[in-house]
Amino acid sequence: MPPKGKKPAAKKKTENENSAKHDLSASESSDSDPGNKGAKKKNNSKPKDKNKEDAKKRGAKREAKDMPETKKQKVDLEKPELSDLNFECNKTTKEGEKWNFKISSWNVAGLRAWLKKSGIDYVLKEDPDILCLQETKCPEKKLPSEAKLSGYHMYCCDSQKDGYAGVALYTKEKPLKVTYGLGMKEHDSEGRAITAEYEKFFLVATYVPNAGQGLKTLPKRMKWDEDFRNYLKDLDSKKPVILCGDLNVAHNPIDLANPKTNTKSAGFTQEERDNMTELLKQGFVDTFRHLYPEVSGAYTYWTFIGNARSRNTGWRLDYFVLSERLLYSLCDNVIRSKVYGSDHCPVTLFLHV
Repeated sequence: MPPKGKKPAAKKKTENENSAKHDLSASESSDSDPGNKGAKKKNNSKPKDKNKEDAKKRGAKREAKDMPETKKQKVDLEKPELSDLNFECNKTTKEGEKWNFKISSWNVAGLRAWLKKSGIDYVLKEDPDILCLQETKCPEKKLPSEAKLSGYHMYCCDSQKDGYAGVALYTKEKPLKVTYGLGMKEHDSEGRAITAEYEKFFLVATYVPNAGQGLKTLPKRMKWDEDFRNYLKDLDSKKPVILCGDLNVAHNPIDLANPKTNTKSAGFTQEERDNMTELLKQGFVDTFRHLYPEVSGAYTYWTFIGNARSRNTGWRLDYFVLSERLLYSLCDNVIRSKVYGSDHCPVTLFLHV
């Protein structure tokens, strides 16, 4: 043990130093604490430094107040630039013919919002012969001028309810005829379908009704499916049909990330899936699955909740469906999963017509 008589003094000094350190840290962290009397006493020796510090803070606040407000923006490191994407197609028909006709379809979840998210840049890059948009949510009379694309004829089927549903068709070649809806009053107030007749085919762009939260509108959806199927069959008896749009159904378990937990969810009920199967039995073909029957993880819709898109927890809801007798013209069906601007991505069909 150390000799007696020396260490007590040293110990007392150490305790005083520790006490001083404690008081200093307490005064720095608890200036507003009314019970911290020791801290106030210790700080009396440096009032000028504290005043300088306060002055600096006040000056910084004034400068910040004078600066313009800026919004914090999230940077998506996975989102590529359009200029980095390849919009070409090297696939051919079974007979070896190269594509000469391109159709793109996109649920934009609001046309005005889509325009602000550089939707036009995508159109310029993709350069489709026909562009079909769903959920435009804006009547034609209220569309901003930039919605009118140079080089395209534009047709809109609006919902009577503002800010809801709606489809639009842009086409470089003027159709022989354009009709709106299905010709059935119960379906034609919501802006669900446009049909454009061309020399060799009918093009039908649609936004199919959703079965709703809790499947509350499933009966309405069932009636739509039956009537729409009959409508397409009637067209197909005259000319081949190209159907595109948001069909609001994941046809098979491979068409969504979590099939087991969604059997009672709108878009994956057995009734909706069976109706899609019935449509295909009437002489129509899901072009993506025709070309890529076993490809998984190929989705066109991701909820904004829970980083679903970055995790690829999605659904394939957007389709190109052809009359069987048009299969000879099919080159490719591409899902543009790297193109952003909506909770859906565009899908593009390459044909030789």
